[in-house]
Amino acid sequence: MKNFLRGTSAVAACVSATIAGASSHREAPGITEQPKVDATDFYVFRSYEPGREDYVTLIANYVPIQAPYGGPNYFTMDPDALYEIHIDNDGDAMEEITFQFQFDNSLVNGTGPQLNINGEMVAIPLRAAGGITSDNPTANLGETEQYTVNVVRGDRRSGSAQALSAPGAGTTFTKPVDNIGNKTLPDYAQYANNYVYENVTIPGCDGNARVFAGQRAEAFAVNLGEIFDLVNLVPIQGAPSAEWPQYNVADPFPGGITQDRANDDLVGKANVTSLALEVPISCLTSGEDPVIGAWTTASLPQAELEDPSPTYEATSVYGGAWVQQSRLSNPLVNEVVIGLPDKDLFNAAEPTQDSALAVYVTNPTLPALINALFNPNGEFGTDNIAPSNFPRNDLVTAFLTGFPGLNQPANFDAANASEMMRLNTAVPPTPRASQSTFGVVGEDLAGFPNGRRPGDDTVDIALRVVMGRLCHDVPLGDELGAEQDNINLGLCAPEDAPAGMVALTDGAPLSSMDLADRFPYLRTPIAGSPNN
Repeated sequence: MKNFLRGTSAVAACVSATIAGASSHREAPGITEQPKVDATDFYVFRSYEPGREDYVTLIANYVPIQAPYGGPNYFTMDPDALYEIHIDNDGDAMEEITFQFQFDNSLVNGTGPQLNINGEMVAIPLRAAGGITSDNPTANLGETEQYTVNVVRGDRRSGSAQALSAPGAGTTFTKPVDNIGNKTLPDYAQYANNYVYENVTIPGCDGNARVFAGQRAEAFAVNLGEIFDLVNLVPIQGAPSAEWPQYNVADPFPGGITQDRANDDLVGKANVTSLALEVPISCLTSGEDPVIGAWTTASLPQAELEDPSPTYEATSVYGGAWVQQSRLSNPLVNEVVIGLPDKDLFNAAEPTQDSALAVYVTNPTLPALINALFNPNGEFGTDNIAPSNFPRNDLVTAFLTGFPGLNQPANFDAANASEMMRLNTAVPPTPRASQSTFGVVGEDLAGFPNGRRPGDDTVDIALRVVMGRLCHDVPLGDELGAEQDNINLGLCAPEDAPAGMVALTDGAPLSSMDLADRFPYLRTPIAGSPNN
C-alpha cells in the first residue's frame, strides 16, 4: 500500500476532500422551492462494519433540516421525482452505473383510517391511528411509502434498466414512517431495522447488496447560523476541550472558539432522509482500476401543470423529459464556491459540463471574503491572508481531477476533469474507533477526501484547505514512504498561504463514534416527541 501511494498522490488527495466540506442545505435559489428533491449530503466509503470490508457504502441524503416535530405530514419523498446515484468507473466524467430510486405514496384503502362520526365514515387527519411496532407495523398506519430501485448500465436515460430485488419483498421495498414520537413508535430503532433489506440482488452483479431508505438523525456537524452570518465567530481553535481532544492545538488562539456540541445547529436537532446502498466493490469498479467517481442527483419532469382541484394522488400533472433539479458530490461546492448567478446552473449540470464553471475554482472568492471580514486593515501583519497562487491549480486537482496514485482514475485525461466524489476502493477501511476526524490530513487514508465517511469533519477541513493548508508541510511522510514525517505536496509554496497553518474551525465537533458501526451508519432519527 505504501508503494501504491508513494509520491505526491496520497497527500494530494487531502485537497480533494478538504475543499469539499459542508452540507448542501438549501444551497441554490431554485432548490429552495423543491425541498423534497434537495440533496443535503453524500457519503461514499469502504464499509467499516466488521466483516463487510469488501463492500462500498453509498448514502445520499435528501430533504434538509427536518424538524423532528414536523407533523402531521412529516417528510415523505416526492413520488414524481427520480432520485439517482451515479458511478463513473473509467474516468470519462460520465455514468457507467446508475441506481435509480422512485417512490410511490398511498393511502390505506384509498382514504387512510376512518372513524364513524354520527353515522358518517370520516378520514382522520393523521398518518397513524394508533401505535406502530415491529411486530405490527402496518395495522394503524394510514399512509405508506414504497419504492423501487433500478440499476441502469450506460447512459442514465437510454441505458438498460433492471430492477433490484430482495427476498420476501420482490422488487418493491418499503420506507418506514418517520419517527413521529415515542407514543406512536415506542421502539423506532427496532421498527425501522425491519426495512433494512439484506441479500438484495443486483442484476449483472456477483454478490448481494443491502438497501435502506428512511429517516435518519442528521450527522453533519456545522455552526450553520454563525457561518452564514458573515462568519459571526472567531473561527480559530481556542481553549482546549477535554471532550474533544482531537481538535486541541499547542497554541490556542486567545478568544478563539472552543469545541462544543452547543455550537452545532444540526446534530441532535434535525433529521434527514437517507437513500443507502451497500454494494460489493467488484460490482462498481471496472477492470483493475480500483478508483470510482460518484455523485447524486434528483430530477423532475420538465412540465408541471397545477391542478385547481387537487387530490391526494395528484396536486399537479407532470410530463415531459426528466430535468435535473439537484446535484451533489463534494457538497461545499455550491454553497461557497459557485457564485450566486450560477448556483442553479451547477445543480442542473452534468460533470462533463464542469469546465464552463472552472473560474470559480481557479479564482475562488471565499478566501478573499475571509480576508475582507477578518483582515480589512492588515491586522495580521499582511495586506492579504488569502492564498495567492493563481490559478488555484491545487483546487483544480481537488475538485476536478483527483490525485494520481490515490483517487485519480488510471490513464486519466485532463479533458475529462469534473467535480465528483472519488474513492480508491483498494485502500482498506479504518475501524470506527480508529478513524481520524480529519481524514487523510489526519493520516487516515480511508477518510476524506478518499471518499467521505459520516464521521469526517469536512467543514473544518474545508476551511483550512481553502486558506492554503496544503501549501505547507503535512504529516504524511510515513504513509507515503518518505524519509521524514512532514512533507510538502508540491501543490503550492508556504509563502503563498500566510494563514495556511491556522487551526480554522467552526467549533462544531464531530467524531466517528457519533455514528453507528453498521449499515446504514446514520443513527436512529430524533423522535418528534421524546415522552414515553
